[in-house]
Amino acid sequence: MDERKGDHLKLAPPSLKAAVRRARVEAAEQSEAVDDLRSAELTRLELLSDAIRPVVDQAPEGVDLFDVGIAHGERPRLFLDMIGFVEMAHDRRAYRFVQDTRHGRVLIAESVHIDRIVAAMTNYIARRLVEREHALASDTRRSSPGEEARVAARAEALKPKAAIAPKTKRGAGAIIAGIFGFLLMTLGAFALIALLTLGGWLLWSDWGRAMWAARFGSAPF
Repeated sequence: MDERKGDHLKLAPPSLKAAVRRARVEAAEQSEAVDDLRSAELTRLELLSDAIRPVVDQAPEGVDLFDVGIAHGERPRLFLDMIGFVEMAHDRRAYRFVQDTRHGRVLIAESVHIDRIVAAMTNYIARRLVEREHALASDTRRSSPGEEARVAARAEALKPKAAIAPKTKRGAGAIIAGIFGFLLMTLGAFALIALLTLGGWLLWSDWGRAMWAARFGSAPF
């Protein structure tokens, strides 16, 4: 009896379809929030790019160290060169200008004010240009003509001296001896041919003619 009275107070069984629908709506709302945050980050980085580009354009001609561009991704970044870039902090409001070094990532400046980040990036560009000038000057000193000549002379002095064979002059006697040797070789060849011919004739006369006559009739000669 009591159970029948309490039927209208029992909770309805949970609906899985309704729960899935609510989850989809929450996911869509969260996705829209993330997209809004990323869009805000890109907008701030684009403003910074427009602010720093006139400074980069003042770099000397032929300097290809700097290439300002935004890398889109989960965390958008504004790259100033291969090792320096700006990204937004976790609050999506402050700019963080960092540099990758051999000892790890170094934070150069962080601020919500774009002019302070532009000043830090300008100083960074100036330091990079000075470093490039020092590197070029060092390379020029190492490759100066005087230094190259000294290095070449030092290398030549260290080379092993090859033995130089004395040149021999051929006199008239050597030429005559050469001609005489050639004549002897020629006469020897003719003598060998003559001996072979004579031996063949004798062999034919003593043995070949009789065998020919016994098998084939009269000899041809």
